[in-house]
Amino acid sequence: MPEALWISFAFALGLLVKNMGLPPLVGYLAAGFLLSGVSAVTGLAIEATDALNHIAHLGVLLLLFTVGLKLKLKSIVSPEVIGGSLLHFGITCAIFTPGLYLLMDLAWPTALMLAVALSFSSTVLAAKVLESKRELRAFHGRVAIGILIMQDLIALVVMSLAAGQTPSQWALVVFGLPLLRPLLFRLLDASGHDELLVLMGLLVALVLGGFGFESVGLSSELGALVFGAMLAKHPRSQELSKSLWSVKEVFLVGFFLQIGIGGLPDNEAMVFALIATLVLPLKGVLFFFLLLLFRLRARSGFLSALALTNYSEFGLIVASVALPDWLVPLAISVALSFLISAPLNRFAHVIYERYGSGLSRYEGQRHHPDEQPLSLGNTRVLIMGMGRTGTAAYDWIQPQEAELMGLDSDPAKAAKHQREGRNVVFADAEDASFWNGLHMPEVHSVILALGDIEAKLIAARMLRKLGFRGYIVAHTMYADEAHQIREAGANDAYLTMNETGVALASHIMNRADEQPD
Repeated sequence: MPEALWISFAFALGLLVKNMGLPPLVGYLAAGFLLSGVSAVTGLAIEATDALNHIAHLGVLLLLFTVGLKLKLKSIVSPEVIGGSLLHFGITCAIFTPGLYLLMDLAWPTALMLAVALSFSSTVLAAKVLESKRELRAFHGRVAIGILIMQDLIALVVMSLAAGQTPSQWALVVFGLPLLRPLLFRLLDASGHDELLVLMGLLVALVLGGFGFESVGLSSELGALVFGAMLAKHPRSQELSKSLWSVKEVFLVGFFLQIGIGGLPDNEAMVFALIATLVLPLKGVLFFFLLLLFRLRARSGFLSALALTNYSEFGLIVASVALPDWLVPLAISVALSFLISAPLNRFAHVIYERYGSGLSRYEGQRHHPDEQPLSLGNTRVLIMGMGRTGTAAYDWIQPQEAELMGLDSDPAKAAKHQREGRNVVFADAEDASFWNGLHMPEVHSVILALGDIEAKLIAARMLRKLGFRGYIVAHTMYADEAHQIREAGANDAYLTMNETGVALASHIMNRADEQPD
């Protein structure tokens, strides 16, 4: 079976480039081109098989499904995300389309579609870069991910228009899909945390979304995204996304291999890729100034723009539908952009420290409300993370301690608590700029009720690094995480379920004490 040998070769090159600090998909693309070169030199028949094409299609569907799982309105409903993404898309297309038309002597429709493909940034690369630096939930990370989600939605619209599919009369059933949401939620709840969770994700993404939409004449890609979005509000949507991450990456290997095996680049393809690489910095510069236009500080604008300064694998997916003849030059452009973007993002903070003073001159006088510096004033007890646990702790402490404050990284949630009478403000524990501006002279105790283990570890470390000598307590679901939190600087870390059992038992004992003899 040739596909097994090809995937093994792709793994070897992916591992090689990963050790060089580059995304593995650069190795997958290189493997495809090398296999195509071997075919040209030796005369061996190496071409994309039906099995490889099917694997590639499954990878695309899973990618779109996981994008849908992240599709929460609060992540994209903000001026800097909607305005920044749409303005960047419009300006890029307006500049790139005539440029490609004149330089490459292309037809206007082809130039436009290529400009659209080049306007997108890589969701895979940006997410991995931000995650590796623990900045996925930082303010600039959330802005970058929000813009990427908007770009993915634009790409999906373009793909649907380019596919030219005529839906059947049964397509109207799609409007009744929201009625299925309670059933899907129950199905997700019943799937547990192991292999059934993965199989449930594959069932919804590939069968209900992909095959279901295709059966009624709609795009299978649209179906995968829609069903992902239907599950986005479930509390375990991110767990499902993480469980499918590796499966999706394996299938996407087939997509990148398929591109390379399609043929070696000719001179025109190399010229196109070279031009695209030379204008890549303009993409980042445009993002930077657009984000400053929406009142972001220079630091956040720079870090977000740098994460978005690359070309997208999603552009290749769009091209596979609309411009199959241009897949190879676009693939080389994407690979070259990764070679540039990955090292730059690794040293993003160092670069900003060197050039930040010059960049800050372009800031406006008014800053984004999410980035105001924070002083805790007379606060004595601080609760970080105002979800269910943090809120319960706040409400219990409030009658006994007036100088109490809660922090949360979701501005909408902080505003909701304020309307309900709680002293809660926005702050992102994973954002270095928050810790740099933090002033907490009276705080003697901190409760870490953050939902993410990494956020708790960062908060504990930074509190101790700032010289805080007070009491830090956290909760977690797992004993190994409790050990990590204590090592990071917390005095105590309690297991949530153990403490719940103790609380239930105390209610029984208190009730027994109240009973008359």
